[in-house]
Amino acid sequence: MVSGRVWFITGASSGFGRLMTELVLKKGDTVVATLRTPEAIADLSSRLRAGRAHFGRIDVVFNNAGYALFGEAEGMPDKLARDAMEVDFWGAANVSREALRVFREVNAPMGGFLCRYPPAVASSASQGCPTTVRPNTALAGELNPEWNIKVCLVEPGGFRTAALSRMIQAPPHAAYMPPASATWRERERSKGIKCTPNMADPAKAIEMMYKVSSLSDPPLQIPLGKDCLSIVRSTVTKLQQIVETYAPWSDELEPEGEYWESLAN
Repeated sequence: MVSGRVWFITGASSGFGRLMTELVLKKGDTVVATLRTPEAIADLSSRLRAGRAHFGRIDVVFNNAGYALFGEAEGMPDKLARDAMEVDFWGAANVSREALRVFREVNAPMGGFLCRYPPAVASSASQGCPTTVRPNTALAGELNPEWNIKVCLVEPGGFRTAALSRMIQAPPHAAYMPPASATWRERERSKGIKCTPNMADPAKAIEMMYKVSSLSDPPLQIPLGKDCLSIVRSTVTKLQQIVETYAPWSDELEPEGEYWESLAN
């Protein structure tokens, strides 16, 4: 019999995935870890072996694997974009689907917890699209409350991990290389970029993510880090301004009485 909760963690070789694997084991839970470079956690393999052999259920899924990619949309090679989508979208979607099946069919009535952490530096295309269908609003809305399945999308800002140094840069598009271009400035800024002391501590973030997995009613999304909070607040403010400015346009869309009468006839 497996003691504690059984975790399934993707992207466990480094960063948040590695830290969560270590923390979960420290807490006495069982981990099933997946990664593309198994040698990176060779020191954990003996402890993970028991989890792989004996997990009869999955209680928490930490969907963490990500593909860090930077480049202009117009100049992005299809191969790089598709690779990012395979990991960030389809990887997350496939793991989420299987997790929900296990929570519903195997764990019933215990349910389970599904947490998704999207890499902050991945391409906007691969990250923006999945955010609408990954385990947050859309997916959570489909679940029967009786299944007791909780979902949460943790959206971190900049943390002291290796994600920045491993980011893949697409070949620059000539039209975006004048110094006045925002992408040119971003490329210049990212040259040789490294973690800085003012970046948030990922180990502390993992403690909070672990805490989220124990909440009886977790939020669908959690922005984590002061820089992320700043972006979210700015986005919300701008969106509110747009709504207030253009709300009257929607008022003008109300159908005329004659329209409804024509449909009735």
